Amino acid sequence: MRTPVIDVAIVGAGPYGLSVAAHALGAGLDVRVFGKPMRAWEQHMPRGMLLKSEPDASHLGDPDGRYGLDAFHRYAYGEPVPVDRFAAYGKWFRARAVGQALDESEVTAVDTEGGLFALSLSSGESVLARTTVLALGFLPFAHRPGVVAALPPSACTHSSDHHELSAFAGRDVTVLGAGQSALETATLLAEAGAGVRIVARAGALAWNDVPVHRRSIMSRVRAPRSSLGSGWPSVAWSRLPGAVRYLPEQARRHIVRTTLGPAGSWWLRERFDGAVAVNLGTRLTACEQRDGIRLHLKDASGAVTTLDTEHVIAATGYRVDVARIEILGEHLRRQVASSGPAPRLSRGFETSVTGLYLVGLAAAATFGPAMRFVCGCDFAARRVTAGLVGRLRGPRRATRPTAS
Repeated sequence: MRTPVIDVAIVGAGPYGLSVAAHALGAGLDVRVFGKPMRAWEQHMPRGMLLKSEPDASHLGDPDGRYGLDAFHRYAYGEPVPVDRFAAYGKWFRARAVGQALDESEVTAVDTEGGLFALSLSSGESVLARTTVLALGFLPFAHRPGVVAALPPSACTHSSDHHELSAFAGRDVTVLGAGQSALETATLLAEAGAGVRIVARAGALAWNDVPVHRRSIMSRVRAPRSSLGSGWPSVAWSRLPGAVRYLPEQARRHIVRTTLGPAGSWWLRERFDGAVAVNLGTRLTACEQRDGIRLHLKDASGAVTTLDTEHVIAATGYRVDVARIEILGEHLRRQVASSGPAPRLSRGFETSVTGLYLVGLAAAATFGPAMRFVCGCDFAARRVTAGLVGRLRGPRRATRPTAS
């Protein structure tokens, strides 16, 4: 049986993959998107979690803007979005904007064959595509600090490894980190009956302000709102991600590293205070596994203490690294040019391999912090689709995937 050839294969059916599919289908391209819709949001976010992003910053992208979150469920100003409802919204979006173009098979490998991209599927089938868009989300890039990286999963996990935290009831758990993921994971653990503490290098926890619906004119001028929060820099990074690409590399890195630093949502603080112990201003220097896990901590004065716990959860974020995109064949990974570990992308999100595109978190080093959040979906989908149309229908139509 002949392997089918399609215009566009999209790997990943989360917010970015579904948004690119909706736009590419709207442009008349032959598209198939692979993966279980919203899988990471359903299986790798803790039950009971609320989105930190405001509802008006949580829309997926379709060409006519008909299927935003507000078309699925209307939220009051400042009302947080439960993760299970957001996952349901993604599936609702898929049914209306993507339809039968979804194949729930997982892509296990992407390579090249006869001038095309060859995708191997978990179903045992294979597909050939003229172009491929990797919408891998955050899971491949989960970061575990080197100090705990050697611990087995029974002793140390990443926050993205957990959906059901009730299994930790009655256990002593240490959460590493001071951002929203760490603070909310710790709170949910405490509410599930675990004894839990936060260990972080930060000297104090930061909390976002309660949003004010009606603000004075001067307040709005000084700190206008955007999908990335308040302030003129946030407005620039959220509304002009295409311009971020033209900034010097060092400036882009600084923007991504410092925009929306570690902080907890305003609605979480009351639940957190008094329920979770905190050990701040300390650096984890070593650990060892005995009956449990012993952590060696050093504070700012250089004093060293030890802490015994039963399990460690690293809520320490994500670090993009091309080498960790394991579904790409080794020769393709080598061909994807990078600045450090992050890929270099064209204005249309194309890598140095002709016809291979990367969206979502993997594009943050090029287009800025909006790509770390759902709010970047529509921009990425429009830019990628324009690139796909030019690549597939333009005078420079590719005949084979090559490094450019």
